[in-house]
Amino acid sequence: MKMRKMVSYVFLIVGISSLYGCSRNPVTGKRELILMSQEQELAAGKEAHPSIVASMGLYENQSLQAFINQKGKAMGAISHRPDLPYQFFIVDSPVVNAFAVPGGYVYFTRGIMAHFNNEAEFAGVLGHEIGHITARHSARQQTSQLLGQLGAIAGTIALPEMGEVIQAGVGSLMLSYSRAHETESDEIGVAYSSKIGYDAHQMADFFGTLKKLSEASGQIIPTFQSTHPDPGNRQKKVAKLATEYQQANPGKYEIDRNEYLKRIDGIIYGEDPKQGFVENDMFYHPVLKFQFPVPRGWQHQNAPTQFQMAPKGGKAVMIFTLAQGNSLEEAAQATLKGMGLEAKDSQKTTINGNPALVVVSRQAPPQQQQGQPQQQQTAQNTVQVATWFIQYGGNIYAIHGMSYVADFDKYASDFKQVAEGFRTLTDREKLNRQPDRIQIKSVQRDGTLRSALEAYQMPADKMKDLEVLNGMDLKDPVTRGMMIKTISR
Repeated sequence: MKMRKMVSYVFLIVGISSLYGCSRNPVTGKRELILMSQEQELAAGKEAHPSIVASMGLYENQSLQAFINQKGKAMGAISHRPDLPYQFFIVDSPVVNAFAVPGGYVYFTRGIMAHFNNEAEFAGVLGHEIGHITARHSARQQTSQLLGQLGAIAGTIALPEMGEVIQAGVGSLMLSYSRAHETESDEIGVAYSSKIGYDAHQMADFFGTLKKLSEASGQIIPTFQSTHPDPGNRQKKVAKLATEYQQANPGKYEIDRNEYLKRIDGIIYGEDPKQGFVENDMFYHPVLKFQFPVPRGWQHQNAPTQFQMAPKGGKAVMIFTLAQGNSLEEAAQATLKGMGLEAKDSQKTTINGNPALVVVSRQAPPQQQQGQPQQQQTAQNTVQVATWFIQYGGNIYAIHGMSYVADFDKYASDFKQVAEGFRTLTDREKLNRQPDRIQIKSVQRDGTLRSALEAYQMPADKMKDLEVLNGMDLKDPVTRGMMIKTISR
């Protein structure tokens, strides 16, 4: 019986190979098995885009958007897949990241745009991201994962005692694929940015900025480092690739520092207060005019669609979000249904003058499939949720406090304190809070970066941020008239 199952999985893998056949990779020229067609890539990107925009928002800057469109289209035209309908976006996030999804969608955060110091750095990362698309990394990763899963299933059936070992091996293989893709995209990024006239050595230098950013305490962690696993010393490898390319293709390669710095003059740096901000254990939303407390020591994350916070132990989480419905009862019913919860208790109340409905619910029992044993719900594996639905300012908000039943009582008072602390924001200083912005200034006299920043009265607690933003060390020399980044509000 085991042998028959093993053979059937082998035939399944062979059948998939026969159905799709091997296609030639547009970058490497090698024939390889790809289970995602170009039409499916386009559909995947089109489907993912609205969710990305909803979760991060778009950063409105017509001049900067026109710049990335121009360079992106130019690079797409000389890429290995010039027929794709490339689209480029700046998303409204302070984290330092750039990413691409299948079908030609490329995204830069305003955080990474603020950290580039010339057009060549931007072009290198642009080439890297387009490289993920042209080399079909998503499609190749999907294929590898599927075949890896099938192989693991087959191995588990054939040799049950070796199942965990095989699964671990497949996991290592997936990591090696990811690192191989990153190395390949670095190579492509060097070639693409060089082909449109930029010095790819600057791409290497930007990896130095990322390294500084990840090491600096109190900095926004560069998501680029987590979504783009480091295959080693990328800075040296990319610099070597750039040198080799320019030796083989002599020419003039641009950096365009001043031109780029002028483009980002005034860009928002860090959190944008209009999206909400945390200060002294309180979350404030100046646009929607409300506030609520954040338990001391809890970590938090803000996004356009929701605000999340959790204790460091990770045994509870609170989520603040907008609820859909014309009444508190309607919003509660729709929310519980959407989250797969069953109401255990509900009570109408008032929170600081606002109509509210408190609902305690639990995770609904999983649907039992025919032939499968019923999974028993216990206090350790069943989620309990307390939700405060609050009607305020023409909207209905939901504040969820979630934990397993076994831990719920431990966090119940925190949940209640947050929800009952929801109130109207009236502090004019908070209501009128403006974001920090990058301001481009000219160095007034020869000296060091530190002395130039001090001449513009940059505070001491901003020096490390400005060191990283400028892609320099504070002790590095600067000359009169040189452009540098400062931060102002």
